[in-house]
Amino acid sequence: MTTEQASRTTEQPHSKAAEAVLAAADTSPDGLSDAEAADRFDAYGPNEVERGRGRSAVDIFLAQFDSVLIWVLVAAAALSLWAGHAVDAVLIAVIVLANGLFGFVQDYRAEESLAALRELAAPTASVRRDGDTVDVAATELVPGDVVELSGGDVVPADCRLVETSSLEVDEAALTGESVPVSKSVPAVPADTPLAERASMVYRGTNVTRGSGVAIVTATGMDTEVGAIAGELAGTAETDTPLQAELDRLGRLLGLGVIVLAALVVPLLLARGTDPVQSALTAISLAVAAVPEGLPAVVTLTLALGVRRMADEDALVRRLPAVEALGAVDTICTDKTGTLTEGRMSVTRCWVNDSVVSPGASLERPDAERIDRLLRAGALCNDATAESGDPTEQAILLAAEQRGIDVATLREQRPRTGEIPFSSERKWMGTVHDDAVFVKGAPAVVVEKSSQVLTADGPQPLTDVAAERIHERVDAFADDALRVLAIAVGECGIVERDAVGDPVDISDGLTFVGLVGMLDPPREEVAAAVEATQRAGIDVKMVTGDNARTAAAIGETLGLGGEVATGSDVEALTDAQLRERVESVDVFARTSPAQKVRILQALQSGGHIVAMTGDGVNDAPALKNADIGVAMGVRGTDVAKQASDIVLLDDDYATIERAVERGRAIFDNVWKFVAYLLSANVAEVAIVFVASLLGYLVLPAVQLLWINLLTDGLPALALGADPQSGDVMERPPRDPDRGIVDPGMLGLIGGAGTASTVAILGLLFVTLDGAASVTPYVTTMVFTAFVVLEFEKLYVIRWLRETPALSNVWLAIAVAGSLALQLAVLYTPLNDYFGTVPLGLVDWGYLVALAVGVLPLYLGVAVLVRE
Repeated sequence: MTTEQASRTTEQPHSKAAEAVLAAADTSPDGLSDAEAADRFDAYGPNEVERGRGRSAVDIFLAQFDSVLIWVLVAAAALSLWAGHAVDAVLIAVIVLANGLFGFVQDYRAEESLAALRELAAPTASVRRDGDTVDVAATELVPGDVVELSGGDVVPADCRLVETSSLEVDEAALTGESVPVSKSVPAVPADTPLAERASMVYRGTNVTRGSGVAIVTATGMDTEVGAIAGELAGTAETDTPLQAELDRLGRLLGLGVIVLAALVVPLLLARGTDPVQSALTAISLAVAAVPEGLPAVVTLTLALGVRRMADEDALVRRLPAVEALGAVDTICTDKTGTLTEGRMSVTRCWVNDSVVSPGASLERPDAERIDRLLRAGALCNDATAESGDPTEQAILLAAEQRGIDVATLREQRPRTGEIPFSSERKWMGTVHDDAVFVKGAPAVVVEKSSQVLTADGPQPLTDVAAERIHERVDAFADDALRVLAIAVGECGIVERDAVGDPVDISDGLTFVGLVGMLDPPREEVAAAVEATQRAGIDVKMVTGDNARTAAAIGETLGLGGEVATGSDVEALTDAQLRERVESVDVFARTSPAQKVRILQALQSGGHIVAMTGDGVNDAPALKNADIGVAMGVRGTDVAKQASDIVLLDDDYATIERAVERGRAIFDNVWKFVAYLLSANVAEVAIVFVASLLGYLVLPAVQLLWINLLTDGLPALALGADPQSGDVMERPPRDPDRGIVDPGMLGLIGGAGTASTVAILGLLFVTLDGAASVTPYVTTMVFTAFVVLEFEKLYVIRWLRETPALSNVWLAIAVAGSLALQLAVLYTPLNDYFGTVPLGLVDWGYLVALAVGVLPLYLGVAVLVRE
């Protein structure tokens, strides 16, 4: 059979009869021969998810220098070396290299999404070859192989079932279904959603109960997991808003430097200025225009936020995600394990018209009947506290909450036989020496019951009583509870086969009651959802679970808007979906591809979207989202590696704290970007105007030193600024309004102009009519700039409502930077910087200048705030 033929035979195998799939795949229930399996292996290759090619360390390192700003500085260093100013060239080169090394360390994180997907494969599989069952490496499976599955197995490939016996599979990681699903052989319609294809099992899911035989229909990248891997591999990394804006800013500044140099250098040469002096002026303009420390300071500030968030159980995998998380206006969250606890819990029991919680304190009659109900459920049960079907584990936990010692109970009433659950039977029974216990679908159990347990003991199960049971089942189901009925009977109603094994029971059970189970919302989630909504963030549930369950959980958590299913999404065009997502709060029964479509519809509508999730099925959406947030405890490796942030405690409330931290970090980033750019504007203006007048007032080495002092410790210390009290009361910032917003532009222009006028005034005063700049004049202008920048720093903090003395690290940083400035004035370092010591009178002039400029800075800040 050719590869093309095989691909046609496995199209929508869930909708074809098992016999037809076997025939189309040219195989039989006895499996393939070794020879045929080898031929198909050659045709299809190993049953593996292909590993994508990651970036090498060299690629990551070189990427740090892929910036217009960096190349401007490299050109400035080369010009400095050509002009004979080796010190300037070395300083520029050191700064460029230091920034590159720091960025390399932060970005050196291997993408492991595809590797994690490969780990989902079972190491071995039980396969029928030449009529015998043998264990082979799962990587050697081929389409047409017949595999045997049993409890505890990991499904090794996508398979069409041909035999089942009480088979249940946990597909939560793939589909989002919160409980194991029953599997059966009959075909299902072709358009059946992935989560409802009872005739199929899929690679990477787990068999929780029963056994089955299945034919392999897809391996490797052709599986559902492989499709997800392919989507992840084809998904480009998205820039966060801050990254994109800093890139735009870099290009703008680089272009500005080129334009300035093109204007100034020819003008200077035309005026007869020496070519070397003209080149040095161009270098000074380049250094003045470029905020060398901006990438490093942004990275370091985000790193400080990352450390704080790690202390708050949020692990950040990509630094810019911290800032972007504070900018999101929509959170798309998975349900199972994210909003809910990820485990089934008995929340309500019904015993003849009494609805109670298993943990409630009850009067004796109700208590006795509830205890009897849960004892029966614990005996008719294959689970243990550590393993088994989640619904059965939930019944055990409820019994233990009632003080029932399950282990002792099972010892006292040992099981002597059982009738296993099957999807056709819809119930299971366990036989003991003194009774039989039955648990299953309410309608079937009611049909097999002739009595019902009441407060007065067993009574005949009349039509009226049966109707009350069905009404209660419907009421539980409306609240998204999974409902099981429990009944007891005498051993005489058990029907046995020729060798005495139980095979069925006749009518005659006593109906004991109902248990209603739910994967409950996490306790802290409702408050966290309310807090994020109060912060102007829209919360949407996007889950693979069924619509009724999703709607009930959503309503409990305050997500009371419209509900749409994956089928609804599939039927909409992109334009229609873009409009629909605005009003829908809950999306149910969604496939991985549909989750991505929902995200892209929101993003195309201008939203900054965060996606939370924990399953394999969430990985494409996590990677496509502006911010992917994975659960760290219950999350799969695939989800974690596809995400930007991992919540170490799986606590949705941690998202709220992360948003709060992100907004505070953005405030701090805004402060030092405004601080740095206003300084650069003043530097460029001073050098430009002075050069036109024939003065090279601030050589490149002094400009670099100013930038080191202002872009260094003080700017970094801004990252430790405390957050303002209203950070979670504001709406998210407009995604179309960048960090360099009108307020910042006003501050940059106003404060930059004030600094330029003041320092140029100082220049002409100190020149005192001289024709050239002396070291004294340069030192006064140089030091004045440093003093004014630190003064402006505190004005900018005041503008963002940050108390002046609230950051001790900033005070230490400013003091340290001033000490360094004194060192270049009063130590032998002044030979390298071209400075001279200043006297007390000189310092008096500088203090007077700072006092005179302060009202100008404050006036600009007031205008910007208004």
